[in-house]
Amino acid sequence: MTLRSSISDRGAILLGNSVACDAFDETSPLRVVTHAHADHLVGLRRSLKNCEKVLMTKATKDMIEVLKGPGTFKLGITEQLEYGKSIEYNNEKITLNKANHILGAAQVLVENEKGNRVAYTGDFKSKGTKPIENCDTLVVEATYGSPSFTRSFNLDVSELLISMIERRLRKGNVYVFGYYGKLQEVMQILRCAHVYVPFVMPEQILRVSEVYKRHGMNLGDLTPSNNENGKELLEKNLPCVAFYHMNKRKSIGINSSRICVSGWEFRLPCKQIGRNEHLIALSDHSDFEELIEYIRLSKPKKVITDNYRVKHGEILAKEINKRLGIPAMAMPNRNCKQLTNFF
Repeated sequence: MTLRSSISDRGAILLGNSVACDAFDETSPLRVVTHAHADHLVGLRRSLKNCEKVLMTKATKDMIEVLKGPGTFKLGITEQLEYGKSIEYNNEKITLNKANHILGAAQVLVENEKGNRVAYTGDFKSKGTKPIENCDTLVVEATYGSPSFTRSFNLDVSELLISMIERRLRKGNVYVFGYYGKLQEVMQILRCAHVYVPFVMPEQILRVSEVYKRHGMNLGDLTPSNNENGKELLEKNLPCVAFYHMNKRKSIGINSSRICVSGWEFRLPCKQIGRNEHLIALSDHSDFEELIEYIRLSKPKKVITDNYRVKHGEILAKEINKRLGIPAMAMPNRNCKQLTNFF
């Protein structure tokens, strides 16, 4: 019996008879949250109220409690799974495996007693994501699903980031802008390179960073931007690194050295985007070639590309067909004729 695998019009990745990942689905008694980014928390409140159980890693639960509030999970039953551990439900086994993305991110594998296997990558960066799931049907993210999203440079971006920040610290503070997860990755890169200046940040980023520290990341001492020490460091332009969410980029640190970290740069590892501002191409997603390589190694019989979150699923599906000879379809897809032929 073939296991169900599809993506609903509301973005739920449906695996097997019981599992919906990363969005609410009224037909699925189990919900899996692969990680704590907002586009993968779609309908979480409805899932907590209506599903029998919501599954995630402990780190993902801790992150959501910081981002959404400590009372988030009072509505329903949650279960935290360690990587490689499984639960069984209605003759199906559900396993979460490591995805290298943000803290706690997971791949999802569902298999039945007949050995049928369907898997969902979640968001992932190829290095550090393991194991690569061998399965009948693979559902894959498509953030960088176009061939134009291939990084042409072969350079250690971390080393470039370290040297750039160290040079700018000689003149005072440096502002780093990014998203949750990416900012904490930068913090760890700097601490591992023995950059021990104060790290200053607003309360929300501080609380997210404390979760990362509890789960083993080396971020060192962190300074709130609203206490006396933090204010003095920033107002007097003393050597420190200030970490802010990307949505604060237009209003914070305008006259200071500024670095944005983003994966949406494929031609250059670093480029100037303002008078005193540079973009560093630090990504937590696989680029196009890495997506293709993961699929090749996975050896699925069919592939579904996520066309809900970023609209490159159709391009990726065509390239999988062309390059690997594996039947692939982007979903959601309203072409019912194509959908019937695919399955």
